[in-house]
Amino acid sequence: MSAEDRYERAARKAQAEGRVPALSVALHRADREPWVFTVGDSGDPGRPLNPDTRFRIGSITKTFTAVLVLQCRDEGLLDLDDPIAKHLDVPAHGDATVRRLLSHTSGFQREPYGDVWDTLVAPDDAGLIAELDRAERVLPNARRFHYSNLGFAVLGQLVAKLRGGTWATVLQERILDPLRLTATTLEPPAQAAVGYIVDAYSDAARPEPQTDLGGVGPAAQLWSTASDMATWASFLAHPELIDPDGKVLAAATLEEARFPATTANDTLWSVGWGLGLILVPHPKRVVDVGHDGAMPGFLAGAYGRRGNGIPDGLAVAVLGSSGTAGEINDLVPELLSLSAELDPAEIRPWRAAPPAPPQYRSILGPWWGEGSQFVFSWHGGALQARSAEAPADTPPAIFEPLAGQPDVLRTVSGREAGELLRLTRSSTGEVVTMHWATYRFARVQEGFDGGRASDGAS
Repeated sequence: MSAEDRYERAARKAQAEGRVPALSVALHRADREPWVFTVGDSGDPGRPLNPDTRFRIGSITKTFTAVLVLQCRDEGLLDLDDPIAKHLDVPAHGDATVRRLLSHTSGFQREPYGDVWDTLVAPDDAGLIAELDRAERVLPNARRFHYSNLGFAVLGQLVAKLRGGTWATVLQERILDPLRLTATTLEPPAQAAVGYIVDAYSDAARPEPQTDLGGVGPAAQLWSTASDMATWASFLAHPELIDPDGKVLAAATLEEARFPATTANDTLWSVGWGLGLILVPHPKRVVDVGHDGAMPGFLAGAYGRRGNGIPDGLAVAVLGSSGTAGEINDLVPELLSLSAELDPAEIRPWRAAPPAPPQYRSILGPWWGEGSQFVFSWHGGALQARSAEAPADTPPAIFEPLAGQPDVLRTVSGREAGELLRLTRSSTGEVVTMHWATYRFARVQEGFDGGRASDGAS
C-alpha cells in the first residue's frame, strides 16, 4: 500500500467513524506535489464535494490576525509590549499589552459582552470597542493562559486603526494576495459546504446557521479550502520556503512567534502557545505549529511540522462539516506522522566545505567550562558549541562575530542565546581562554579558582 493509499484510508476512517458529512484534506510538502482528498457530501445537491468546496475555518483565522499584528511591529507601528490604549481609544482594559493579547494571557473574558452564541448576533467594529468596559478581566494580567476571542477581536481592530482601513481589507492586501490564498474569503462563497450538528444517538444531521461575526471577525470569520490552509500552515512552520523573500513576514519574526509564551495547563505541559500560534510538542524535538478552528457546523485544523528528519514544508489541513467530530482534528497529527514515516525526508549527502577562518581555527575542539566539557566546531559557515554530554539531536549554540570585533561573538541561537563569547589570545594569536556568558572556558578542566582539577588538593 502506497503512502497516499495510507493517507486516504486514514481520512476515510476519520470521516466514517466521526460521521462527518463532508471532509476535505490536504497535505503539503516542498518535495512533492500536494495531496488533496475529499470524502462525503457537501450538503448542496447542485455542488458536489470537491477540493474547491469551502469550509469555515474558525479560529485558524487568529493566526492571520497574529501575522498582521507582527507585520505592524516589524514596521515600527507598535511594540509588542505597548498597552492597547496607546493605539486604540478604549473605555476599559487599556493596560492590556499586545503581547499578552497575542498569547491569551491578558485575562480578557472569552467572548464579547452579551450572549452572542445564543443570539448569534455579534457587535460590529465600533460596538466591540464601545462595549469593552462591559467585558470582564476574568484573571489578572499575565496570571495564566485564558483563551479569548475578545482579545483577538481587539487585535484586529488595532491592526485596522494602524493601517487606516478595515481588518478584512488589510488581510486581503497584506497576506491573502501576496501568498495567493485565493480560496480564503471573509464570506461564504457559492461553493460553501453546509455545516451540521450530527445527532449523538442517530444518523440525523441538522444544518447549523451561518453566522457573521462582525467585529469579532479577526478571531474566527474566515472560509477556505484544505489546500489553502495546508499552504498557510506550511508558511507558519517553514516561511523560508513559502515566502523566501519575507514579503509577508520575516522568517525570524515567525521564529519569535513560535517560541512558547505560556502553556495551557500548569500540570500537563502538552500544548504551548506562542504569539497567536498553538504549539504541540512530540518526542525527538518535533513540534507542530498551527491552530484548530470551530464554528457552528464546522471543525478544522491546520498545522505544519518542524524538527529533525521532518520533510521540508510538511503541513496538513483537515476541514470538516461537523461541529462535533473530534476525529477531524485528530487526523491532522496522524497524517503528519504518516508522511514523515512512510515518505521520509531525503537524506542529503555530506560534502566537504571551506575550512574555518584562520582566526577561529585555534578554538576548534574540546574546552572546559563550569567543570564540564564542551566541543567547539565550525559547520555551515559558523562557529558552534555543544555540551559533550548533550544528546546528538540537541541544537548547537551558534555564534556570530560583532561588527568590527572578531574576538567578541554573539550567541545567536541555542544554549545561552543572546550572550557574548569573548576570546583571549596569546602573543602568537592563538585563543587560550574564552568567556561565554561570563563563565571562563579553558583547554583543561579547572576549578573556579583557576586551578587544574587534576592537581587535586593543594
